[in-house]
Amino acid sequence: MKYIIAPIAILISGLTFSQEKETQNDSVKTLKEVVVSANQIIGSKFEAANKTGSASYISAADLQKFNYTDINRVLRTVTGVNVYEEDGFGLRPNISLRGTSPDRSAKITLMEDNVLIAPAPYSAPAAYYFPSVARMSAVEILKGSSQIQYGPFTTGGTINFVSAPIPTKFSAGFLTDYGSFNTSRTVANVGISNETVGAVVQFLNYNSDGFKNLPSGANTGFDKKDVMAKFRLQSKPTSKIYNALDFKMVYAEEDANETYLGLTEEDFNNSPFMRYAGSEKDNITTKNNQFSVTHTLKTSNYFSITTTAYRNKFARNWYKLNDVRFGGTTYAIDAILEDPTTNALAFDYVTGAQNSPNNALRVRANNRGYLAQGAQTKIDFHFLTGKVYHDLEVGVRYHKDSEDRFQWNDSYAMIDGSMVLTTAGTPGTQDNRIAYAKALAAHALYKIKYNDLTVTPGIRFETIDLLNKNYGTNDVNRTGINLVTRDNHVKVWLPGIGANYRFNNYVSLFGGVHKGFAPPTNTPGTDAENSINYEIGTRYNYKKFSGELVVYFNDYKNLLGSDLAASGGSGTLDQFNAGEAHVKGIEFLINYQVLKEGGKYKLPITFGYTLTDTEFVNEFASTDGAWGTIEKGDEIPYISKHQFNASIALEHAKFELILGARYSGEFRTVAGQGSIPNENSVPSNTVVDFGSKYKFNKHFSLTGNINNLFDTTYLVSRVPAGLRPGMPFSASIGIAAQF
Repeated sequence: MKYIIAPIAILISGLTFSQEKETQNDSVKTLKEVVVSANQIIGSKFEAANKTGSASYISAADLQKFNYTDINRVLRTVTGVNVYEEDGFGLRPNISLRGTSPDRSAKITLMEDNVLIAPAPYSAPAAYYFPSVARMSAVEILKGSSQIQYGPFTTGGTINFVSAPIPTKFSAGFLTDYGSFNTSRTVANVGISNETVGAVVQFLNYNSDGFKNLPSGANTGFDKKDVMAKFRLQSKPTSKIYNALDFKMVYAEEDANETYLGLTEEDFNNSPFMRYAGSEKDNITTKNNQFSVTHTLKTSNYFSITTTAYRNKFARNWYKLNDVRFGGTTYAIDAILEDPTTNALAFDYVTGAQNSPNNALRVRANNRGYLAQGAQTKIDFHFLTGKVYHDLEVGVRYHKDSEDRFQWNDSYAMIDGSMVLTTAGTPGTQDNRIAYAKALAAHALYKIKYNDLTVTPGIRFETIDLLNKNYGTNDVNRTGINLVTRDNHVKVWLPGIGANYRFNNYVSLFGGVHKGFAPPTNTPGTDAENSINYEIGTRYNYKKFSGELVVYFNDYKNLLGSDLAASGGSGTLDQFNAGEAHVKGIEFLINYQVLKEGGKYKLPITFGYTLTDTEFVNEFASTDGAWGTIEKGDEIPYISKHQFNASIALEHAKFELILGARYSGEFRTVAGQGSIPNENSVPSNTVVDFGSKYKFNKHFSLTGNINNLFDTTYLVSRVPAGLRPGMPFSASIGIAAQF
């Protein structure tokens, strides 16, 4: 590790000794309360810069620079994040933090307003629902030991989406834009409050015709709607004891003509935005209802109790081509596209080149319902003893969730390039089971600060019961006559400690070690994923320069693999023990303000680099397509080793212009080592985006955005089945208003 620790030591010594005479008051020493609302886990860029572990805070102003609706594009500006795209719009992202498996973002803790947001985070964490970043006011990312308070996934990190806050006075605004592929977006909100009552209501509509082309000319896009409302009752500011009651409701629905069916290599090279006729009926519909009630009690500026009860109900049906069947043989769609020559007749049926027999194309209705509910409470107490600042946080959460699979297959014939239903299936005859989970989690975090040293030891406890009830495909009424059950249990203690030392006002050194964890599924004999994770880094802020440099090492004692259809598996969601692995990396970020402070213009430049080096350190065999037979030294698939991002902006009181570029290095789609074979490779790509805003006055602005400025054609994935392109050149123009 010497070659990556050396730059930190050089940077610290240079900045420390050059500025050792300059000092600045530390506001923390005065014990003034740092107010972080109950729905946030960081609260501000200042707090992120003073954590004892890695943290990033993407503010409302940051989100407005490009007005992104794609979470993949938002997170690519954060070091330590790996993502691979799927649909081109960010509707179903695959996010990895520090080398965790990116499939369906299932190995990171996802929250909205400090509440678990995945449909079933314990029993089925693969996130087919993902919050709409277009309606968020901030995005918070924690990595390393700074995220020990949050779980259940504690190896890579935590992402918290902060929804629109209740304003302190009347406020209203909207943003509406229109662009390529008939893509439009409208976000509108209105809020009001006085001393004791407040409310905000927000509406989002985001839709598009899509950038892919079916032979029939049918729409390949989506329509997504969100409604969010918050209400608050609170004590008067003069009250000795402060009480607040917050109620939040979110309703979201989506109708997307999205498919698992990609392209063959040859077709991708010739026409990357085409879709085969066999995906004509593919469609996913979702509905989501969220409710939460939060009570906050403060007896003083230094003692508070926050309690939240929540319920999240999510339903979806992804209706998509699953396989082709004729002559007594079944051909999976991924196998057909991998070898269209051997499977020529099946491929012709999929593309519509030939008419098929009845029932040849089988479309699966992946109909599932999810329910997650629970209650959590947190006590926060901070105080001074002499010159020592103390902050004690204790929290507990009781959570239950479930996934109900009630699926069926419909069969079609391909006739003259169009799919015709020939046999309708019976619901429950393809899959008929319910997975349950209940979990009790508790944590304690103790922050102690003396002069320039801050230390935060902490511990987390999780006890989880997992159960699966399989009623069988012959018992659609669920009488239990063929019921098969299985269960799994896990109990774990997760300690961690972080520290931060400020050498002066310009440079600090932080580091930590914590135990990483991810729960298993209900498959008996599957152990929890566990690891020991280390990080050391420095933050600096000197004159026009600011940024950070972090080195980390994650030592997996038991890595879990998952059988997801989205990553080329069969879709059972079963997990398997995958043995030991090492993930190490570098995260480097630097910001530079080119022009002098106080001038009419600002010219900030940002550059970020992420190195993610993965390695299995033992041999094992699995039936999962992305893992297969593993040899010592193989790299984990779907993780780019090298990533860069950079931006330059010109800012003025009347306008803003920003140009951003990101480079994603090549990654492999099947575990291996050495050079990557073409059939297992997603090549590197560089994509440039442009954003602009002109302010007519303090109320109205004109916005313009371009994604993929140079119209780069690039491959984003070879799963679920076949090659998939990233979004081509797209432009939009809109109007924003704020009152």
